[in-house]
Order: sequence, then structure tokens, then C-alpha cells
Amino acid sequence: MSNIKRFSRALYTGLVVLALAGCKQEGPAERAGKQLDEAVDDLTKPKGPAERAGEKLDKAVDDTGKALEDAGKKARKAVD
Repeated sequence: MSNIKRFSRALYTGLVVLALAGCKQEGPAERAGKQLDEAVDDLTKPKGPAERAGEKLDKAVDDTGKALEDAGKKARKAVD
């Protein structure tokens, strides 16, 4: 093989490697797009049973707190 062919193949291989390495780098637009995709996924994913149970538990705690406040107000009025 002649030196020109070897040099051409080496140069071509080097350019391909550089081109592929350049494709791996993310720009700011691609990073922003990925963040947007993740945010949309978080909003649209169905909630699992543990998360639904946690929300129900939170609501029950809030409702119980309100009921206790109301009972306390009624007790104060009865004492006064």
C-alpha cells in the first residue's frame, strides 16, 4: 500500500473519530430539552399506589386536624 493511501486512511479514520466525539457533546438547547422532557414525564406519569395512599393519608390528617380545631372551639364556647 502506498504512503498516500495509508495517510488518507489514517486521516479519514481520525476525522470519523473526531466527528463521533463531537456528536456526544450536548449544547444548552439539548440540555434544556431534556429537562423539559423530564418535567413533562413527572407531570404525566400515573401515580403509584404508595403515592395515592400517601395523598389520602395527608388528606385524612388535615381533616382530623380541622375536626379537632372545631371541637376545641366548641369546648371553649361551652366553658365560657
